[in-house]
Amino acid sequence: MLVLTRKKGEKIVIGDNIVLTVVDIKGDQIQLGIEAPRDIPVHREEVYKEIQEENVRALEAKGVDLESIQKLLEKKKGE
Repeated sequence: MLVLTRKKGEKIVIGDNIVLTVVDIKGDQIQLGIEAPRDIPVHREEVYKEIQEENVRALEAKGVDLESIQKLLEKKKGE
């Protein structure tokens, strides 16, 4: 994990099209501004995990073979 120190108003650039800005710092919390293309989803971690869990529940309800899907994804990742 890359750990960076930033002050209020400073930015971090990821790739060519994602910019994180430290908007405010209050105690042990910071506000981040995120500029990213609309086709890149941005979620808080707890929301992302809930989306993933819901997707798994939906696949299981439809009787989808999750092991087969996982094998396909691993195969594509290795290509």
